[in-house]
Amino acid sequence: MKIIFAGTPVFAATALDALIQQRHDIVLVLTQPDRPAGRGMKVTASAVKLSAQTHGLKLQQPQSLKDNVIHEQLRETNADLMIVAAYGLILPESILTLPRLGCLNIHASLLPRWRGAAPIQRAILAGDRETGITIMQMDAGLDTGPMLLKESIAIAHNDTAQTLHDKLCQLGAHTIIKAMTLMQQNRLTPTVQDETLACYAGKISKNEALIDWNQTAAQIDRAIRAYNPAPGAYTTFRGHAIKIWQASVIAQDADRPGEIMAIEREGIIVACGTKSIRLEIIQKSGGKRLSAAEFLAGFKLHAGDFFDTNGAAVNNHD
Repeated sequence: MKIIFAGTPVFAATALDALIQQRHDIVLVLTQPDRPAGRGMKVTASAVKLSAQTHGLKLQQPQSLKDNVIHEQLRETNADLMIVAAYGLILPESILTLPRLGCLNIHASLLPRWRGAAPIQRAILAGDRETGITIMQMDAGLDTGPMLLKESIAIAHNDTAQTLHDKLCQLGAHTIIKAMTLMQQNRLTPTVQDETLACYAGKISKNEALIDWNQTAAQIDRAIRAYNPAPGAYTTFRGHAIKIWQASVIAQDADRPGEIMAIEREGIIVACGTKSIRLEIIQKSGGKRLSAAEFLAGFKLHAGDFFDTNGAAVNNHD
């Protein structure tokens, strides 16, 4: 079976590597053009491009899939199937129907829950207890096509978007290999998605990551984990942005959300809308991630000070 693979980040490259290891015939790889990345904004190749180059696969990096030239290049492969994973470009309907068996998507949620760009983060934010991988037959909608195979995984109480992503990378690779085996055995049965259960996983914005201390401690804890590693949950104090990378819920109620209730070696105790939270790994703007004790050695906070979600800060010690 001739396969076109389309994907960009590590999530996709992990699946591509698995397909290669299983000796599937990858006739063409599509990935996004090289783009600036990291602090130095150095132009960087995608994880999928690096994998394709390592294995000597034919590679294309079109800016768009609407061009007639790329259509013709795809047609000339005579591919039986296209497999798509976090590609980042919309596939026109003319391409969806180009391969003999259509296009399969490796989606990082249990569809129809969390269609869209940020299913991992949205699952953590919502307090979901499980997520997983859905192999879906692509159609013209946004993650709306018939489902072919699902594999689930528990979301641990301390999972961040990064740790859950890493688990789903491996599960995605396992699930697409399983789906390919079942497809070759004619044992995949499409299941139409229940639209009444559908919800949308919108792209994460930096503004969302500003901590609202009026939320419950559990909600804030989920936000800190969901926005790790990007964009990073943050609060403000005296005009300084402070990112929070690790915290834990404390069963201690308080009356004034955002108030620093105590300074401890293990962390900074902050009042929330319900219960409190201990801030344990912290980073000031331009600095490194530090333990609470290390952070407090160079950044003075006191019990009774307030963090503010509107970008301002109140300090009772001025």
